[in-house]
Amino acid sequence: MKKYIILILIVLSIPIIMQSIPTEVLKLRTFDALVQTPASSGNFIVLNITEDDVEREGGYPFPRYRLAEIHKSIMEKGALGIGWVISFPQADRLGGDVEFARELITSSSVIAMFENGKGIYPTPTGTVVKGDNIGGVFTTGVKSNIEILASSALEGIAIAPTEVDNLVRRIPLLLRTPDGWIASFGTQVLKAITGSRSYIITTNENGIQEIAVRGLPPVKTDSLGRKWVSWVKPEVTTLQEMNVQDKYIFIGVTANGVMPQIATPAGLLEPHYIQAALAESMLIQNSPYIPDYATALELGIFVVSVTLVWMTLHILGITWGLLSAGAVMSLTSYLGILMIQQGLLIDVSWAVISQFITATIAFYLRFREQYKLRQQIKKQFEHYLDPRQVKQLQDKPELLVLGGEKRYATFLFTDVRGFTSMSESLPPEQVTYIMNKALTAQQYAVQSNGGMVDKYIGDAMMAIFNAPLDQEDHEELAVQTALDIESNMVVLNEELEEQGLPKVVIGIGINSGEAVIGNMGSDTRFDYTAIGDAVNTAARLESSTKEHGVDILIGESTVNKISRNCEYVGSIKVKGKRKALKVYTI
Repeated sequence: MKKYIILILIVLSIPIIMQSIPTEVLKLRTFDALVQTPASSGNFIVLNITEDDVEREGGYPFPRYRLAEIHKSIMEKGALGIGWVISFPQADRLGGDVEFARELITSSSVIAMFENGKGIYPTPTGTVVKGDNIGGVFTTGVKSNIEILASSALEGIAIAPTEVDNLVRRIPLLLRTPDGWIASFGTQVLKAITGSRSYIITTNENGIQEIAVRGLPPVKTDSLGRKWVSWVKPEVTTLQEMNVQDKYIFIGVTANGVMPQIATPAGLLEPHYIQAALAESMLIQNSPYIPDYATALELGIFVVSVTLVWMTLHILGITWGLLSAGAVMSLTSYLGILMIQQGLLIDVSWAVISQFITATIAFYLRFREQYKLRQQIKKQFEHYLDPRQVKQLQDKPELLVLGGEKRYATFLFTDVRGFTSMSESLPPEQVTYIMNKALTAQQYAVQSNGGMVDKYIGDAMMAIFNAPLDQEDHEELAVQTALDIESNMVVLNEELEEQGLPKVVIGIGINSGEAVIGNMGSDTRFDYTAIGDAVNTAARLESSTKEHGVDILIGESTVNKISRNCEYVGSIKVKGKRKALKVYTI
């Protein structure tokens, strides 16, 4: 069985180690379902430039002088600052850049940049790195804003990288360039609010550990500096409403065909919604993040839990094993949910699926083992035990210790007297008929008293009481069996006499004692039987019946355990024993 669990662990661990696309998608979707979305902090509000606004203003883009007017109006309404999630890479044809720059510089303003992949980078953001300057995501190049606007406001890159399932979940707070670092838009907003001049990056041997804006608690990230976005539903206002008092404003366009909508777990969102959610996420205490050790911990949970499921089914059996396996799966799921809700994004979904796969395999192997064992028990005992006893062994195979055990039992041997002369004087067909009748009558007697017919040896029979099933009064049952055999022989002899066939006389020997009982034989052929001195003594008692002129001889060890009155016959000398044995009859 060890080879199976090792193979299962190796095969099922590959998706975790290789971070396969299906398991990564499963992991991310699990996080989507379980990560709790907090309420808005109240610090931010989204202002949408709608389709109605575009029609009212005569088309898009708006002239920069009009943007200056909007900016001024918002600040006069008591806003804390404005983040324009709009890029201005070309000068305004109508010459409004000066007015717009004048308004930007008078407030905490951020304007957006977008990647273009051309390898051109803006001036790096001031950063302090604690540790080795490693980790992070490299940008492919940025389309900067025109100089007059870029010098009047902070610039932040509005990036929204997708995961393997093309949904946005993690956004880098800072991106690397050949010359240093540049901040994402949402990060720059926090810098603008706090008036900080730099960022603090803390690294470890794996990469980035956390990023801090001076004046705010550090934000935990993955080794690439990515922050898991909590999709906080923001407050929304419009140019007509301008409910902006004491809020930082994210301005973006929702008019059709202007800004792209990006797929997220919260649905299709415009860039300014995404950057607002990033800023909100950075302010959440103990917000969700994927730690550096996530894969190692997920692999550890997988190995321990899958092995535990296998062991419970292998050791406890099918019923209790399945219940225990279900408990392990439930406990693993609860642990995974608890960690995610505490902000630690550790995935156990594949571990739970692997537990189910392992439980199915273990159940099948266990069921097959039990089925083969039941078939073996049936094959081995169906001709020698009462069907009810066979069923009991099949239902509880543990009652049968296969391979041999030392056990106290009672052994009964029978033999047909005069068999040799009978076989010489009668045709083989009649001899076979008589013997089958005689042995069947003996078998009925044994089984009716709960004994087991161990074997037939020509005209002889061996039976065992108290094996393979326990019998408290096995000595009494063995003696009763001998009496029943005698009674059955009377009925059989009447039947044989009517057919003109000779009578059958049976000699019976009974003895109790310890013997090794179990499967004996070779690797390819074996029988359930008993060996030991007590067995040999019972056989010798049977062979001595004729000598003492009785049909039944019972050993002293058996007589001492029964309530019947037995007649003392005398002592007999048995080969291999110094002391003569006292024997009895009934």
